[in-house]
Amino acid sequence: MSNIPDELSYTKEHEWVAGLDDGITVTVGITAYAAEALGDVVFVQLPEVGATVEPGDSVGEVESTKSVSEIYAPLGGEIVEVNQAVVDTPDLVNNDPYGEGWMFRVRVEGDPEDLLSAEEYTALTSGES
Repeated sequence: MSNIPDELSYTKEHEWVAGLDDGITVTVGITAYAAEALGDVVFVQLPEVGATVEPGDSVGEVESTKSVSEIYAPLGGEIVEVNQAVVDTPDLVNNDPYGEGWMFRVRVEGDPEDLLSAEEYTALTSGES
């Protein structure tokens, strides 16, 4: 079973969100579950800094040896930073999805909706409802 850190929030699309408690800027990545399902990540495309996103917007792509998957914005706001390291070294997504493999940071506008707790995400990924 994938590691699912308790301190993060999650989406049904397998993104994680950190820093929600400060209410200003959050960090977003894809979960270990998603990274394992993708296989070896070989290419990452991230949004442009300064872009305004709405929850659910497709903001990038992760390409692996198996498939290509969209990255979605879990929250609305402005992209304030992207992780160039994952663009340059895509396997960071597989090797450290909750650390060095983060994707982008968003200055949050509005209240987060539809985020899952670690317990809810565990239930989702284990097939429970």
